[in-house]
Amino acid sequence: MLKQLAGHKYKFGIFFLLLAASLVSIALALFRMTRSDSLNYRFLVWNLILAWIPFLFAAVAYASAITRKPIMYIVIFGCAIAWLIFFPNAPYILTDFQHLSITDKYVPVWFDVILLIWFAWTGLLLGIVSLYLMQEIVNRWINPASGWVFAIMVIVLSSFGIYLGRFGRWNSWDLWQNPAAVGRDIYDVLRHPKANLSVLGFTLIFTLFFFFIYLAIYFIGKVMSERQRK
Repeated sequence: MLKQLAGHKYKFGIFFLLLAASLVSIALALFRMTRSDSLNYRFLVWNLILAWIPFLFAAVAYASAITRKPIMYIVIFGCAIAWLIFFPNAPYILTDFQHLSITDKYVPVWFDVILLIWFAWTGLLLGIVSLYLMQEIVNRWINPASGWVFAIMVIVLSSFGIYLGRFGRWNSWDLWQNPAAVGRDIYDVLRHPKANLSVLGFTLIFTLFFFFIYLAIYFIGKVMSERQRK
């Protein structure tokens, strides 16, 4: 058991790194709120908490896949569904840069820029790591090609989900609480693509952006792995 855990020491390292980054982000947000005597940026803390949800579901699914017990397939399937629903919350924090328009005379703009970078980068990494873990499960169960198809589909769907969240003001739990209304909005976009070019444009650009970063980090990890083997 200990030997098996030792083989995943870098994954544990990433977990603690993300936890540390989250704590620093929250500390910076609390400092800003104290300094400005306002709660303007409290939403960043909530968005970061939401970004952790898909990461935790992916971690449970990945750990369950390692055990290879039949009962764990139910756990993996349930975690995968929940992960997919909450996954857009991780990269969603990148869109919070629009709040730089909220200024405060007691806090310099450069601090707000760094604050948003901390939150956005941490949220993005949470999403990238969780996607990698889920892709690894698909790689093992099917093959690497299917894993990449899976990853690309998730990125496209999450980019569309981010648009629905930022501009449609829908939340992940609305899929349970009000699925009919969410479905109508999605159907309207698909039914009238020419009238929703901004939706398609946002989805395409964000997909390319997220996929580029994911590929870059993925291949950097593979390069480092090759160097270790040599």
